[in-house]
Amino acid sequence: MSRETAPASAEPEKEGWRLRPRLRALYHGTSRTAVRFRLAVLVVDLAIIAFFIAAPLLRGEGLIFYIIDYLIAAVLIADLAARASAYSNLRDWLRKPIVWIDLFVLGTLLFPPLMFNLGFLRVLRLWTLIHSDFFWRTVGRRYDDTRVEDTTKALVSLVTFIFVATGFVYTSFMGRYEGISGYIDALYFTVTSLTTTGYGDIVLPGDWGRVVSILIMLGGVTLFVRLGQTLLRPHKVRHPCDRCGLQTHDPDAVHCKACGNLLCIPDEGR
Repeated sequence: MSRETAPASAEPEKEGWRLRPRLRALYHGTSRTAVRFRLAVLVVDLAIIAFFIAAPLLRGEGLIFYIIDYLIAAVLIADLAARASAYSNLRDWLRKPIVWIDLFVLGTLLFPPLMFNLGFLRVLRLWTLIHSDFFWRTVGRRYDDTRVEDTTKALVSLVTFIFVATGFVYTSFMGRYEGISGYIDALYFTVTSLTTTGYGDIVLPGDWGRVVSILIMLGGVTLFVRLGQTLLRPHKVRHPCDRCGLQTHDPDAVHCKACGNLLCIPDEGR
């Protein structure tokens, strides 16, 4: 009996060892199956982000909201576990700031009553998604390391900042100040502040309100300038120099500007 049952018990273990290479192929491979898998993951991610953005408007749904909350937490746990298994070195994976942001987002999903006031930070998932190699290897393969990538990242950083600031204003001043009576009011105040328009119909009270307004304006102006730079500055390509390590060069550069080393920048024959 023992001889007959041994192979059966060993087979699941063998299958378990195969799971990690399969996940690695799906998350990092270039086959059609891998690309389709990553596209499906991205669609789910975008749906989750849409829920995060709309969450302040849906909290009144009560039980349904929390059911969706925990379902998303389960999906995020599965995704993080799969990404960790697919990564070659778990310690290096855990050192990534993007991973810690995702773990924080997961915490707000698992403990919504305790982390209710920090729920607005869930939208940081949008920033981590667009700044991940996972996204650009899947959707933006043609635009990886191009102006399109830089512009998209700058735009998403601005959008993320808007929703994070809106969520902070909403959770901090909703119900405490009659000017902020809902999420739309908080969004309106944030946009008018970071664009330095400031119509004056909504003004946050007290010193703390002034500090928040200043931070929103400074953050908004900085990100607007960053977006403008990516749109207007001359395009550079990323190609590290073998000698000095300079990362960016003109698309038609033959020699490195820093050290004069001969460059061989691939241009796909165009």
